[in-house]
Amino acid sequence: MGFSLSGAMIPRHVRRMFEQRFEARVAPDRDTAVLNWRGHACPVRIGNVSPSGAMILFDEVPHIGERVTLQMLDRRAAAGQVRWVRDGRIGINFTEPRG
Repeated sequence: MGFSLSGAMIPRHVRRMFEQRFEARVAPDRDTAVLNWRGHACPVRIGNVSPSGAMILFDEVPHIGERVTLQMLDRRAAAGQVRWVRDGRIGINFTEPRG
């Protein structure tokens, strides 16, 4: 069995003191999307979106670095990688920034 990371393996005990994100996050036009993950199309809720990624609400726990595709309504599908997992939320970094 191979080794893989999950969000539980990278604890954050202290909240960030400074905002480290360089892009504004915005609420999506619609809050539902489809996450293609491990060959399955899973309905998800979108928390926020930026040109380089999205935060989604998802009950499963993908591995950090795992490749996924997020299909938001009224947009083309966006390929990306899971960057963090925490408390039913997942951070996805898009492979190509979106305008």
